[in-house]
Amino acid sequence: MKQLVEIFRSPKEEGMYLYVKREEGLERVPEDLLRRFGKPQSAMVLALTPERKLARTTAERVLACLEEPGYYLQMPPSPHADTEVARVRLHNTKMGH
Repeated sequence: MKQLVEIFRSPKEEGMYLYVKREEGLERVPEDLLRRFGKPQSAMVLALTPERKLARTTAERVLACLEEPGYYLQMPPSPHADTEVARVRLHNTKMGH
């Protein structure tokens, strides 16, 4: 299954992205979410397949969300997640010496 997806960037919050089917646009995104998101800025259009690698989620998850509820909201990484990644990297570096 291949789906043409448009990804929008939030002007209000760094790292927040909204994925929608290109042919539907933002029509299925709730108004309250759009108010919080801000005026969506188109970041890219891509052909998404289940095999495609994504940075913070799986393509399967995005494709499922595009069916119901009709969009996928990618939130910015939490500061705790960045701290945990840094801790693991530091630990792994110490193990190599």
